[in-house]
Amino acid sequence: MTMAAKAVERYRGPEYRRLLQAARRRLEGNGGTLEGSIGVGDPDEAERKALIGITGRYSEPGVKRIGVTLRELDAVVRAGTGGLGLVDLLETLGPPLRNRPREAALARAARDEAVRPAMESLLYESAEWYREWLDAVSRDGTASRLAGRPRTAGTLARAARVLEFLTTRPEDDAEITLAGLAAKITGHPKTLDHPAGLSTLVLRALAIRAGVPAPGTAEERRELWDRYEVVVDDLASRILVLNLPAEGEGLGEWLTAAARFGTPFQVTLHQLGTFAITLRAPVVHVCENPAVLRRAAAELGPDCPPLVCTEGRPSTAFHRLAGTAVHGGARLRYHGDFDWPGVDMAGAVARRYGAEPWRMTAADYLAGLANLGDLLEGDEHLRLTGRPVPAPWDPALGDSMREKGIAVYEEAVAEPLLADLGG
Repeated sequence: MTMAAKAVERYRGPEYRRLLQAARRRLEGNGGTLEGSIGVGDPDEAERKALIGITGRYSEPGVKRIGVTLRELDAVVRAGTGGLGLVDLLETLGPPLRNRPREAALARAARDEAVRPAMESLLYESAEWYREWLDAVSRDGTASRLAGRPRTAGTLARAARVLEFLTTRPEDDAEITLAGLAAKITGHPKTLDHPAGLSTLVLRALAIRAGVPAPGTAEERRELWDRYEVVVDDLASRILVLNLPAEGEGLGEWLTAAARFGTPFQVTLHQLGTFAITLRAPVVHVCENPAVLRRAAAELGPDCPPLVCTEGRPSTAFHRLAGTAVHGGARLRYHGDFDWPGVDMAGAVARRYGAEPWRMTAADYLAGLANLGDLLEGDEHLRLTGRPVPAPWDPALGDSMREKGIAVYEEAVAEPLLADLGG
């Protein structure tokens, strides 16, 4: 073994371990320059003597810290190894030194390149929710993680294309399956399946757009896709109906039979896609909460006029059935909760199908509020939350709701609804 090799081996000793670890951290952090100093805290006796030998300065036993500049350490290493500098020594001892500033710069450049196509989307200028989503995935490291792997570097660009498609397609355009959407955008039907990164990114954006938490369960993911008429499961997308007779084999026969007995009937998107039906009802009432339909079935039975219940936000099955009803000449009358999501849904159904808001005026809201009476005291779940939305059919409704700050749910105003249906 040469003298230089013996000198290198000497630096493998435990008395130099912490010193060289500190030197490695500093050099990796500053790009390999010999600027600055390092030190060893609470050195043991072997470390103290080694550092005295390097610095040429005496330190008392029990000293709290001994420091040395990188240039001093480099000079000592060169003298002891016959010209091998500090950087060379650390490379020889291994592992190779990293250049963290350069790595960080490359990572930022890769992240910016991955984000760039998404920032060039028209949605970036027009949609606040889109900018909020892109800012979030850039800040929390998601974009950097995707950019760091060749297979996922283009994921943000694909997510932007999915969001553009869902945002710009006509509101009355036919629904699309999840597999069909994936194939349309990426050429492969499985790329939007959970837990793929593309699916997670798109759902995160759609949740921000809808003002709801990011979905954490299969049911929540399905409901969020369904909100934008992307069909994950055509058996899970359904609509509850009462007394909605229809023409057509299969489903039409079942609906007509259920109406004869005044019994509620669940219609799935699968059934609507499998059986062709025709609806001839002049008016179809729509409610949001099944409690209203349940009371109508119990109190009015077969005498109740056609009534459908969205059971929350209208599903793809609802849109398919509503489109069929309107195509057949029906007029829709829609009632929902007096909260901001309820007003938003009423407005969306009115715009899409020309539906008439049903008892959704400021007067109806204030009457329902009066009926709540003492129930308002201390009941936090009745407080209005979320972003206010306009009610174009009666601007006074939004003003009254903002002023009172109280939600009135549909079950609390069921009496006048049932009176309408009974009359």
